[in-house]
Amino acid sequence: MHKTFKLKLVALATASVYCLPTAVMAEEADITTDEIEVISTTPLQGVGLPVDQIPAAVQTVKDEDLEQQKSTTIADFMNNNLTGVSINETQNNPYQPDILFRGFTASPLLGTPQGLSIFQDGVRVNEAFGDAVNWDLIPVNAIAGINLIPGSNPVFGLNTLGGSLSVVTKNGRTHQGGAVEASWGSWQRKNVLAEYGGVSEDGSMDFFIAGNYFDEDGWRDFSPSDVKQLFTKVGWQNDSTRLELSITAADTDLIGNGLIQKEIKDEEGDEAINTRPDQTKNELAFFNLNGSHWFNDDVELAGNTYFRSSNRSTLNGDVNDDFAGVAGTFAGLCLAAPGAADPEGQAEDNCSGALNTSDTEQKSYGFNAQLAFNQDLMGKPNQLIVGGGYDYSTIDFEQGTEFGLVNATRGVDGIGVEGDEAEVELTGKTTSWGVFATDTMSLNDQWALTLSGRYNHINVKNSDKLIPDSSNPASLNGDHDFNRFNPAVGMTFTPSKAVTLYGTYNEGMRAPTSLELGCANPQQPCKLPNALAGDPPLDKVVAKTYELGARGALTKNIRWNAAVYRTVNHDDIQFITTESASSGGYFDNIGKTRRQGLDLGLSGKVSKFSWNAGYSYVNATYQSDLQLANEGNTTAFFDGTNNVIQVRKGDQLANIPEHALKLRLQFQATPNWRIGTTINSFSEVYVRGNENNKHQEGVGTNATVEGEAVEDSGKLSGYTVVNLDTSYTFGNSGWQIFAKAINIFDKDYASGGQLGENWFEDGNFAADNEPSLQLMQGAPRAGWIGARYEFGKK
Repeated sequence: MHKTFKLKLVALATASVYCLPTAVMAEEADITTDEIEVISTTPLQGVGLPVDQIPAAVQTVKDEDLEQQKSTTIADFMNNNLTGVSINETQNNPYQPDILFRGFTASPLLGTPQGLSIFQDGVRVNEAFGDAVNWDLIPVNAIAGINLIPGSNPVFGLNTLGGSLSVVTKNGRTHQGGAVEASWGSWQRKNVLAEYGGVSEDGSMDFFIAGNYFDEDGWRDFSPSDVKQLFTKVGWQNDSTRLELSITAADTDLIGNGLIQKEIKDEEGDEAINTRPDQTKNELAFFNLNGSHWFNDDVELAGNTYFRSSNRSTLNGDVNDDFAGVAGTFAGLCLAAPGAADPEGQAEDNCSGALNTSDTEQKSYGFNAQLAFNQDLMGKPNQLIVGGGYDYSTIDFEQGTEFGLVNATRGVDGIGVEGDEAEVELTGKTTSWGVFATDTMSLNDQWALTLSGRYNHINVKNSDKLIPDSSNPASLNGDHDFNRFNPAVGMTFTPSKAVTLYGTYNEGMRAPTSLELGCANPQQPCKLPNALAGDPPLDKVVAKTYELGARGALTKNIRWNAAVYRTVNHDDIQFITTESASSGGYFDNIGKTRRQGLDLGLSGKVSKFSWNAGYSYVNATYQSDLQLANEGNTTAFFDGTNNVIQVRKGDQLANIPEHALKLRLQFQATPNWRIGTTINSFSEVYVRGNENNKHQEGVGTNATVEGEAVEDSGKLSGYTVVNLDTSYTFGNSGWQIFAKAINIFDKDYASGGQLGENWFEDGNFAADNEPSLQLMQGAPRAGWIGARYEFGKK
């Protein structure tokens, strides 16, 4: 057992290079380590632990897996392969999905309750404004490996309520040689990727560069997207020290036209849209310096320092909520001439459309450091890691509204008249620091105990440029502090090499963001992401997780795993709509919510056939009674102020499927020809707006899918999607051709939805805004072909 911790360090080099003392390397040189799975237990990639000493069901992904399935993004691969993961296609753009893991969300959309922390080479990349996650800023061909760690592990810091995703990028020492890949197909999609890595002649320096260009028209009407990504890394090392400097840059222009009104879908088809445009432009410059140094065979220092600049601009064409025009009139009665002054505010009531714009500049700086000690404690093998981090971020957010006309294609043409009420100019500063420790002791050959804890302190300051007077209730000014110590304990029991049992309890937290604190006044609701209001204080969210599990091997090539868990969020934060889904809302602490469930997995390989199967059950429910304003739900009642629904303890959270079954099958038909398929099945979900789970079919709410009426339009039926991929390699020439097809049976499905309003009917404005089901429509059948050339691979 004494050599366990040294073994894991050697194994780690297969995924990411971190120098080891020469003595350790020589001592372990005669030991085969490729069968030892090692997992990093902190965001910084340094020392790790053998998987049989980790009290969690960690899922790992290698770069070969991403490359084989030609995954567009990390989110794409996770949805198709990882147990407990589901997707909400809110924007209907491949780079803008909401990823849900065990009922917790990582989303690019502001206002979505974020419950997962995302790391790239030890830096948390949840955006400063809203904790959003922009999948388009992480180039998939620069990724060496991914760990998905479940639970509220405090070591991973803020936002780790339901889990954390740790991404490690490639370097020139572990990924030598190059590759160029190009593909083309459905929706006029064109994708070109290239990468190259190498090591200097003296072996001290290495470099890696990767680029990605993506362009498509999109499967929805008026939905083109353009993605440009670049990643570079330079490394230096000697016998005891390694330094890496990486730069990630991205420039993306994404159109995600969002949910589709069911009446429009029925009349015009799946590709139709509600209104347009719905455009998001992201720009990223991310510099990250990582380093590690071994003082001796047992003590390692690792750390990083970074600068991250992320700029985001949005343009959303919407129906003007205050429009008082006549049914069937597309242009409305827009009385103000284009570009003219509007002193009497006529445009607000008489223009059918509105162009909502926002610009967000985010800059983040920080550092993280840790010391790892692989030294016996009380005569027993022990690994102690102590560390901390500091992060400082600034945001500059501006938004505005220009009134316009909804044209015949449901696009909005601006007339140059701006609204005053929606204007916001907000600056925010967030300062956070934390210290942590995690210790794993091998009590004997079978038992290992892990104790962890982290103290976090966060300060969030908002400054309102337009209303600087803090005494004004409408001012966004605020200064908020949050702090907490979060503990964790875990135990593993390995009675044999074939079986490991574990149990764990851990706590995590997230602090309200500048966005949430700037939109927390029920008396002044705001529309996301385009308006904010006053900011009564919100409480931090605290998650407490219990998990029991087991894993093992039936044979050398067949492995299994099982886990049961329960996570309770205390003072959970949710965006609460007022009156209707389109009229705005505010953030509030809603009490307790709970996610509990079961994960099962079985993977293996027999001869030329391999598989990976996973089943997950997620029961996500409210655990506190509350009332939510709602006009679209048939059970809504008037409380004297608004129409509301009564949500009770035990009602299920919206758009989270209870059951999910995933199957990845792969057959090596010949040494050069590979065939694979992914089969994903998800159960029914309650839509947003039906949080009380009691909405029933009524006038104006009858949804149809594939021509058949849905019995309860507040609930969407489950679905199964089958994808195919294949590749053929031409011997040792380096050439490969490949093909990929999604939704091969052209299943008509929606991954989620919400109860909204019927703005359009028979190609015109509806006579009155009756309740309507809005769908997160899934992509139809599509396919792509391509070629790849690899050279100099080692």
